[in-house]
Amino acid sequence: MKRLNSIDTFRGISILWMFLGHLLDWWLIEQDFWFYKNFIFNIVDPIGSSAFIFIAGVSTAISLKMKYIRAEISDKYDVRTIKKEYLFRSFLILIVALIYNVSIAITLLNPLYIWTWFVLLTIAISLLIAWPLFKLPILYRIIIGIAIWIGNQYLLNLLLPYQGEGNFFGLVFHIFYHSLDLDVILSFFPFFLFGGVIGELIFKIYQINDNKLMKKALKKQLIYPLIFIGLILIFLGITIQFPDFFWRNRSLSWMIYTLGVDITLLMVFTIFEEFIHLKKRMKKSILFYFSYYSLTIYLLHNLLFFIFYKQISIYYIWIFILVVYLAVGYLLKVLYKKFGYKLSLKYQIGRLAKGISRSI
Repeated sequence: MKRLNSIDTFRGISILWMFLGHLLDWWLIEQDFWFYKNFIFNIVDPIGSSAFIFIAGVSTAISLKMKYIRAEISDKYDVRTIKKEYLFRSFLILIVALIYNVSIAITLLNPLYIWTWFVLLTIAISLLIAWPLFKLPILYRIIIGIAIWIGNQYLLNLLLPYQGEGNFFGLVFHIFYHSLDLDVILSFFPFFLFGGVIGELIFKIYQINDNKLMKKALKKQLIYPLIFIGLILIFLGITIQFPDFFWRNRSLSWMIYTLGVDITLLMVFTIFEEFIHLKKRMKKSILFYFSYYSLTIYLLHNLLFFIFYKQISIYYIWIFILVVYLAVGYLLKVLYKKFGYKLSLKYQIGRLAKGISRSI
């Protein structure tokens, strides 16, 4: 199956937004911080970490389907090998996530950040939890995702009074939540689960050999129904908790809205890829490079934290961010042409996982 530009575009936009969100968080002076905290967060953040996790679910499901097809025609590659590669890759991402968390804990002089739901830890745990669920029918996975979201609301209400306390319930709160502003597993794992469902649907349609029939099926079986579902979810998410929806939170209504945005945008990018013929222009745009090196960028962009910490006003920060975007994009383009996959941490983790699984 071909590499889908719609996925690369969405992942690239997600990384760009996380980049933007972090720079606003780090560089804005205190009197202008309201702009980030109260104005744009709830509306725009669905293209951030939630979209990144959602797209991780989409691409993981497609990758697994491709590997299962390979296993059917290969004598040396079987289902056990797929499982080992998948689990080793998940554990390697978990190790990277914990190293990242430790570095944050050391920087902030707070050991509690060793276990904090930054997006890498959420993806690693999501991968591990999702492995047995990929074997379930699609409907069951959708029901499980919805049940987790509902159950999360009850668990959070139960544990919230114990936040910061040094007892058993305080420990449980820290394990499941710690900081409610971050990508806590019970709120964000369903995005991975739903992304996996859509990834399997995409894979099934792209297996149609006839291009005309494939595009017809793409419109009728995927794009039209999912855009309709996405728009319904956006409407429900906004109205369920209106007008409090617009204030920063991780409520159930926000998650419904976010899922709707993620589904709708992925389908819009699919329309551009397959029906508006921007493939050649989009393939090597800045979004491609940010997608290709997404994990590498996520880790390294934290070095920008120290440059203009709380020093730039809302009027000038856009110039600085634009300069950073252009500089990083150009650098990624040069590095891609010279080194290709060698600088992709995501690729190297996958390669290492393969090596370990074959050696055992």
